[in-house]
Amino acid sequence: MDEKSSLLPSVKKDDDHGATRRRASLGSFSRFGDVETAGVRPSGDSIANIPQVMLEGWHQRSLSAQVDSASELYPRQRQTIATSSLGNINGESGGLGGHQRARSFIQAADGSYSALTPLEMGRHELYEELPFLAVPGLQKKEHNLSVAFSSYAAALDTLETEEYYKSTTGKGMNPEEKEQRLSRMSLLLLDELEADAITVTTPLIFAVLIASMLMFNAGYNISVMNAPEPFVFPGHSTGAWSVAVAAFCVGGPIGSVLAGKWADERGRKGALLLTTWLFIIGGLIQSLAPSLVVVMIARAVIGVASGASTVLVPIYLGELAPPNLRGVIGTMTQFALVVGILFADIVGFVLANETQWRWMFFLVSVMAILQLFLTPLLLESPRWLLGKNANSSKARFIIKKLRGYRYDEEVETEASHYLGAVKTQSLDDDDSSGKEKEKKNAMAEMFADKKVRLLVVSTLVLQVANQFSGINAVFYYSGIFFDGVIENPLVGTTIIGAVNVLATYLALLLMDRCGRRTLIMWSTVGMFLSCVMIVLSLLDYFNQTVALGAVASYVSFFEIGLGPIPWLIVAEMFDGKYISSAMSVSSQLNWTCNFFVGLLFPYLNESLGPYSFAPFAIVLLLTFIYAWIWLPETAGTTPAELQAELVKKNALVTYHNMDIQGMAGSVPATQDEWAQAMADIASEEENLTMVSWNEMK
Repeated sequence: MDEKSSLLPSVKKDDDHGATRRRASLGSFSRFGDVETAGVRPSGDSIANIPQVMLEGWHQRSLSAQVDSASELYPRQRQTIATSSLGNINGESGGLGGHQRARSFIQAADGSYSALTPLEMGRHELYEELPFLAVPGLQKKEHNLSVAFSSYAAALDTLETEEYYKSTTGKGMNPEEKEQRLSRMSLLLLDELEADAITVTTPLIFAVLIASMLMFNAGYNISVMNAPEPFVFPGHSTGAWSVAVAAFCVGGPIGSVLAGKWADERGRKGALLLTTWLFIIGGLIQSLAPSLVVVMIARAVIGVASGASTVLVPIYLGELAPPNLRGVIGTMTQFALVVGILFADIVGFVLANETQWRWMFFLVSVMAILQLFLTPLLLESPRWLLGKNANSSKARFIIKKLRGYRYDEEVETEASHYLGAVKTQSLDDDDSSGKEKEKKNAMAEMFADKKVRLLVVSTLVLQVANQFSGINAVFYYSGIFFDGVIENPLVGTTIIGAVNVLATYLALLLMDRCGRRTLIMWSTVGMFLSCVMIVLSLLDYFNQTVALGAVASYVSFFEIGLGPIPWLIVAEMFDGKYISSAMSVSSQLNWTCNFFVGLLFPYLNESLGPYSFAPFAIVLLLTFIYAWIWLPETAGTTPAELQAELVKKNALVTYHNMDIQGMAGSVPATQDEWAQAMADIASEEENLTMVSWNEMK
């Protein structure tokens, strides 16, 4: 990170007179009344002198308790606020309402000034540091960043208060007072930052639900070929059926590549609409197919749609959602995928027969048509619109709807967060030669940097292990696998689908509490032991119940580690400028490995018989060894480490009026307050009229 860069999008000074005027205005906005401080800088020594507050357990307290605790100020702080010039709506301090007076002022190294509240600074930092992706498990990084900035801003608030006391009384705060103020201000700001995680608007809810239907359809098509296999053109060979299943994975990587181009050219909403049409067309072709060859073609078309969905949905929702909601929304899209898999299994009980199997394929089109009717409710991505035109009025209108804002000032601030994040996360701010050059530069840089190179290799290894662990052999061919193991293979398939959904929820809980490397190791060990039990059960060492339980255990251990972590490691550990390229390469490799599993497992099952899961066990053992020796801990960035990065990043930035308490106590004027203000103005005008009339007399 550039040490001279600011947390905020700076306003360049127009001339010396303008800069002087802005500097002069700092005193009139000071939270200390007529006393103007020189501002504070987050140097390592000054921050180090303030006790660290990690705010553990803050979220377990009630909201009212958090607010009460944050507002209990010790006597000297009460005196400070009482003697300040904060005023009221009528403008006791320069005629500004409480919303404006809550501003802090930041002077960057180049002399430019910015004005945002501490909360807006924190939001801007989250926008810059978190990728525009809705990824399951991102909540831990979101929370750590919020904790780090809250502690950082509270330290600046405390330092400035300390400076004020020294200048007015000649005596600073004692260590106990410093720690008390830091704790309360940190808690107050963190509560405000985390409010995004529990505050959603109706347009955002509709966007999540409608876009998640694409992931549901993709999940449905993962498992839809499983139940009707005996009835779809009976007499087909093993090779023909495996090609029909694997054709889905032929279209997948094509769709993931095209999705980026569609999103850039047509917009995120336009790309989602095109993907919906592909599902409709693919479903119709598959349901009306006169032969298995046509089914293969339809599966490839649906694969293109599914591949595009896995790329577009996380990007679209990540660009709509505030930073603190991207992990939660990513988890919801993952749930949509696994519920789609389960739905295909359940539908099989009704439609997987000689006369109705085509209806199973037609449901793909039905779900896509439903989404097509709901598409007008989707909003375009503000990030894409602002990338096309930084002054886009449409983008600002959408931001206002998405966030529920009432004031243009709030909308402009949010737009500046988007623009600042786009600039920070681009590979080269001065490069305008196009996406391909950027991608090549990103790959070259990643492999040139030794630290990043290990992450790249680890990402590729985990993507290979993700598919060669054999998980999709279960979802593609569990009917074949359970044939002869249990009486009704479809029952076993459905049980595994239900376990998959429950395990996804369990994974959500564990990812907030455990390290990523730890989860990968537990996942691979659990899957390896499950494979051993599957083989032993197929060799008749154990009964059918144990075999079914072993497969359920195998799927569960996949969902807590080897399933989500290979994707999460990209969002958590790579710099923003590398995420797009790393995610693209990961997606291509994953789909390629998926294709080979779908194509070759029927042959493995025929040739190896009860030992068909042995190759997967070998892959899992090798993955465990790699994780044990080489894999870095991807969740290792603590709040303290993130705060140290903030200090380094802003070492040359000067902060004025870091008033967290004033920020929390100052809100935009309500309609009643505006009505009162207008009444006061009318009264003043009436008084002036009366005075003029009397003078005329």
